[in-house]
Amino acid sequence: MSEQQTQSEARHVVVVGAGMAGVQTAVALREQGFTGAVTLIGAEPHQPYDRPPLSKAVLLGKAEGSAFEVDFDALGVDLRLGLEVTGVRPGEHRVVTEAGEVGYDTLVIATGAEPLTLPGSGGVPGVHLLRTLDDARRLRPVLDQRHRIVVVGAGWIGAEFATAARDAGCEVTVVEAADRPLAGVLPAAVAAPMTGWYAEAGAELLTGARVRSVVPGEVRLADGRALPADAVVVGIGARPATGWLAGSGIALGPEGAITADARLRTSLPDVYAVGDCVSFPSARFGERLLVHHWDNALQGPRTVAADIVGEAPADYDPVPYFWSEQFGRFVQYAGHHADTDELIHRGDPSSTPWSVCWLRDGALVAVLAVGRPRDLAQGRKLIESAAPLNPSLVADPAIPLKSTTLT
Repeated sequence: MSEQQTQSEARHVVVVGAGMAGVQTAVALREQGFTGAVTLIGAEPHQPYDRPPLSKAVLLGKAEGSAFEVDFDALGVDLRLGLEVTGVRPGEHRVVTEAGEVGYDTLVIATGAEPLTLPGSGGVPGVHLLRTLDDARRLRPVLDQRHRIVVVGAGWIGAEFATAARDAGCEVTVVEAADRPLAGVLPAAVAAPMTGWYAEAGAELLTGARVRSVVPGEVRLADGRALPADAVVVGIGARPATGWLAGSGIALGPEGAITADARLRTSLPDVYAVGDCVSFPSARFGERLLVHHWDNALQGPRTVAADIVGEAPADYDPVPYFWSEQFGRFVQYAGHHADTDELIHRGDPSSTPWSVCWLRDGALVAVLAVGRPRDLAQGRKLIESAAPLNPSLVADPAIPLKSTTLT
């Protein structure tokens, strides 16, 4: 805010985006004593909901939705749903919506990320994304009919959808342009063992395979192969949903994320950003982070709310955390493993459970755990403490991680 306004000055906070980050911002404001007006604007018509169940319970018809258990009326939050925000005019402190303009004293941007689409697939029948509740509901009948499904992308969402599709009895082929699953996320030494998970589950994984085009009933690859497909699910990544900020003067990074400071304040006064749409500087990891995961959307709002009410919070510098359920395995990750100098396996990756630790200058900076939740929990605390570890002890899966410190 204008050296960010105190609570008494911030009479009206408008939060754009009603996903986890937006909802938690509204909740955190009230929890931290903010008594001014709070307006929460969401583009979807549904009651705000959690996204992780979409690729699991909702997709398989085990739940109709995953609405947050938040009483917005009791919190005194003006919830406006089904309303697209198309722009912001910071000079006038107003956001522009399809139904007119809304004034604010403080603006919090929580618009999240939007899935990347497959070039040339727009308008082709049977091509799906999986990001929203409506996406999951559209895909349910596809699974119910046990169709032949081609999944484009062997990242986290591709693996989770392939898992659900196989559980539903569908014939599944996963197409990945890289030479292994999760190529943009994990090094080969870690991701390569995951290749076998697909075959174990009865799904065919094609690596080094690029999609040339998608036509009704078929996916055509660059090498000339044609894959029959009653449905195609695209999971090739996501980008920050910030296109609506064009011309606003709010600084964006090269990946399209809002560039915020350590308190999640944007380049303009009275405007914050939180969740998947914003990058922030991390002193812990020595670089700016863009984190597209649920835990970031849960934690960041507390920093934003504290700064709005004038509590001068500590810099936002979390240990990133996420999890994935795929092919009968619970996969968890904490930290950030760029620029590390040592990678240590704990256990045999050809079986379950196992984990991997990344060290920098002798301290743990990231851990990936497959069926080893204690490694994840203890590793997360060790990352926070930056305690030096004994690598030979770390490599022994029989020794608890918390017992591997040198001090």
